[in-house]
Amino acid sequence: MPATIDDLLADYGFLDADDRYRLLIDLGRELEPMPDALKTDATLVRGCSASVWVYPTRAADGRLHFLADSNAAITKGIIALVLLTVQDRAPADIAATDIEAALAPFELTRQLSSNRTQGIPNMIALIRATAARYA
Repeated sequence: MPATIDDLLADYGFLDADDRYRLLIDLGRELEPMPDALKTDATLVRGCSASVWVYPTRAADGRLHFLADSNAAITKGIIALVLLTVQDRAPADIAATDIEAALAPFELTRQLSSNRTQGIPNMIALIRATAARYA
């Protein structure tokens, strides 16, 4: 995966719609595998048209690392994009991150159907709630 969301955005802006889809799919493929045992009702993100699971882990230094998966390739890419804004950061940093603003330049609501993007606020809310619990 790209080092930062800004690195990804630099490439994304030059792509046509089909290549943007492929880029999201590739992002999803690059996610760290999530063990099936973690794909439970407790880790399921509500309100997504596809199944999305997010599981937080905490490093010894307190930073949060999220495992995530989806049963839909584009949705998996979207969660990978969301994670680029928060992965391996301190809970207080995650809570202070404007994830929506970081995602805005990608214009996901213009690029993708509402079915594919309807769960993004719920993914973000789950990540924020997790960060708040650990902060």
